[in-house]
Amino acid sequence: MPSHAPLATDSSVLLVQLSDSHLFAEADGKLLGMDTYASLQRVIEQVQQEQPEIDLILATGDLSQDGSLESYEHFRRLTETFATQVRWLAGNHDEVPPMQAVCSGTALLEPVVDVGNWRVILLDSSIPGAVPGFLADSQLELLERALAEAPQRHHLICLHHHPVPIGCKWMEPIGLRNPAALFAIVDRYPQARAILWGHIHQEFDQQRGDLRLIASPSTCVQFAPGSEEFQVGSEAPGYRWLRLHADGTLETGVSRVTGITFEIDYSVKGY
Repeated sequence: MPSHAPLATDSSVLLVQLSDSHLFAEADGKLLGMDTYASLQRVIEQVQQEQPEIDLILATGDLSQDGSLESYEHFRRLTETFATQVRWLAGNHDEVPPMQAVCSGTALLEPVVDVGNWRVILLDSSIPGAVPGFLADSQLELLERALAEAPQRHHLICLHHHPVPIGCKWMEPIGLRNPAALFAIVDRYPQARAILWGHIHQEFDQQRGDLRLIASPSTCVQFAPGSEEFQVGSEAPGYRWLRLHADGTLETGVSRVTGITFEIDYSVKGY
């Protein structure tokens, strides 16, 4: 676990979430008709224009569509343009061994990072070969240990899969399969301020008591909010920013690129 850095009294930190980039080994690979490398590149350019002083980049799963070593090399190269620390976690399309190979010798997969008055915890909810998510005992133990060791910090918990219903009927079977285990731990620690995830390719922001529940758009294809069956949304690729304040409050918003047009290819069923 990170060492206990001194806590600030009046500082805030800025985080940027990039999620569900779905890169391929080939740089011109397309998901549902969209060039995912080009769209991620556009989103990153926009982040760099809009957010000049970032303290942490969070990549919350499905960095890759095909799980190839080359796709992770693409993602690492594109995000190395940020002069700040970056952390990755796995999604249902990711393959952990090639992720680990590309991240070898770096802090990219370290699951706990202290930044400002906050601790960010990154959990792996992926199940090899499956679309839904599950937090194994090792991940739940990591979460509880990280929360217990830093009661003086505010905590942001990140994973790939949605732990609550989001209003899309077709996505309900492919969320986190053991959300009760997650909330059983989180509910015991008042320093837990928010849970952040990807996977759903759309915005989500609700309160669960004192806990903020947040999800974000994809850097490529979007999914239509409120859809009964699989449906691609009309919104543009984007990212989420989070301003974490020293007193435990947070501000957040989504920014989307402009000028990306593509023809949806529904010959690829699901994602």
